[in-house]
Amino acid sequence: MDEKEVRVMLEKVKGWEWRENKIRKRFKFEDFSESMKFVNRVAYLAEEEGHHPNIFISWNRVTLTLTTHAIGGLSENDFILAAKIDKFMAS
Repeated sequence: MDEKEVRVMLEKVKGWEWRENKIRKRFKFEDFSESMKFVNRVAYLAEEEGHHPNIFISWNRVTLTLTTHAIGGLSENDFILAAKIDKFMAS
């Protein structure tokens, strides 16, 4: 994706930041247990989508980084997964 396409897609997934041809978002939770519940939901969704984020867990914080490894950059799939993660966070 070129810069213009990325900027348009970022408007649809609030809170995600674009860096080094990846998108990333940090999530904060009450405690480690809540962080792990979130990670497990993300893992289940990622398996369904066949699109897997990099996940960093630090007690009550989780950072997700999305990129399409097969193409060495961002694709529409990254933004689709980001939107689906945001959707279940909002519910």
